[in-house]
Amino acid sequence: MAKSSRDGRDAEPRWPAFIAVLAVVGLYFALNDDFIVGPRWMVPGIIVALLIPTVISHRMGRHHLDKFLGFVVSALLTSGLIVSVGLLVTGLPSHRQTPVALLRSAASLWSTNILVFALWYWRLDAGGPHHRDARLTHEEGSFLFPQMTMSPEAKRATGQAGWSPGFLDYLFVAFNTSTAFSPTDTPALTSWAKMLMMVQSLISLTVLAVLAARAVNIL
Repeated sequence: MAKSSRDGRDAEPRWPAFIAVLAVVGLYFALNDDFIVGPRWMVPGIIVALLIPTVISHRMGRHHLDKFLGFVVSALLTSGLIVSVGLLVTGLPSHRQTPVALLRSAASLWSTNILVFALWYWRLDAGGPHHRDARLTHEEGSFLFPQMTMSPEAKRATGQAGWSPGFLDYLFVAFNTSTAFSPTDTPALTSWAKMLMMVQSLISLTVLAVLAARAVNIL
């Protein structure tokens, strides 16, 4: 169960973000060896090792340490993603990978892209989950969610009173960014949010372009 925040509202559960990180670790094992730097266990091992003190610091209420470790985990995941995408692009002319291996690796990177940037949005928006927990309701941030434009009466009528975005909301934003290459119902308001969405769209477009290029060669 989620702990109560300082204002009495239930704190946002952290387990969806924890599962997302583990999912990225699992997707890493689906990559072809050509798209990995160093031993296959190295990046997953480091991430899992960092998750343990992250969970402990959160449970102990040491939120500054929890936040710092969370940023380190996200930075490592992002670095691994960018390196693997770079290797995917540079390795395309060699045709060393079978179509099945290439498709599996591209699907892994595309899915990783969504999860990694969902974690960034979740960690950065409105000061992060700890700051959002301290508010009675979510009225301002770097993303304009539909609930933020609703009147208090409409929120009460739809059961959205005291609403605050959770990881699933940011995952939805990240999914739309990778599929539509633009925000749908949730515009970005700040420069950092727009920049991250641009980078995410570029990575998604690059992976899809590689698949299209290989498909043309196969046909």
